[in-house]
Amino acid sequence: MPDIAFIVAGFAVGLIVGLTGVGGGSLMTPVLIFFFGVKPHLAIGTDLLFAAFTKLGGTVSMARQRLVPWRVVGLLSAGSIPASLGSLWLLHHLGPASDRVQHLMTTTLGLALLLTAAATLYKVLAFSAQHQAAELAARRANAANAAEPRHWSLPVLLGAVIGALVTFTSVGAGAIGVTVLLLVFPHLPLPRIIAADIAYAVPLTLVAGMGHASLGSVDWALLAQLLAGSLPGIWLGSRLVSRTPERLIRSALSVLLAWAGAKLVFI
Repeated sequence: MPDIAFIVAGFAVGLIVGLTGVGGGSLMTPVLIFFFGVKPHLAIGTDLLFAAFTKLGGTVSMARQRLVPWRVVGLLSAGSIPASLGSLWLLHHLGPASDRVQHLMTTTLGLALLLTAAATLYKVLAFSAQHQAAELAARRANAANAAEPRHWSLPVLLGAVIGALVTFTSVGAGAIGVTVLLLVFPHLPLPRIIAADIAYAVPLTLVAGMGHASLGSVDWALLAQLLAGSLPGIWLGSRLVSRTPERLIRSALSVLLAWAGAKLVFI
């Protein structure tokens, strides 16, 4: 396959991420597996570092705007990082290229895509009404109270689930992560929820990606080509977002992700 095809794929995924905010992992990994025939363990490992580098820039920008709720990021990371390390140990023990692990990865990836499709559709249907009430409640509360979870253990436990999911599939830190934040931090304003989701994904995907690299599950040349396309794609998408029918795009994406997930699980 010509190198330009990977650059174009990176640009297309970056553009969609910029337009919709849907995580690159839920799009890039199926593209690499279905359209380019990349082995699942290589697709997942490469995509993890792809996500780490692309979200790092967003985190820096949002941190400069003082939008990142670092307490929320810390609570999620307290669960996700140890879970990622444990998952990497399991992959090292089993061997990432073994048939058993390949089957586990594709099945788990399919389930993660189905969850992401449901989370994306949930945001289309319930996002506006829920967050009008949440924004009003947040304005009545101070910043410290807004960053308090329903219970301190919930972000740690759910972060652990996402950490394992991301390490095995590269999917989960985007749409699923936002949905978790909506439920656990009901008074946190929307811009800070998005900032928290992007910020905690950086150390998680970096740890998981470097762990996969140590197992030989990263294609560095492929990673460079994907980044060469995705960075301008994200830049363009973020500038076109106000001119596109977001609900329509998210609805179409949820159908596409559900199809990809079902194909991985049932075929």
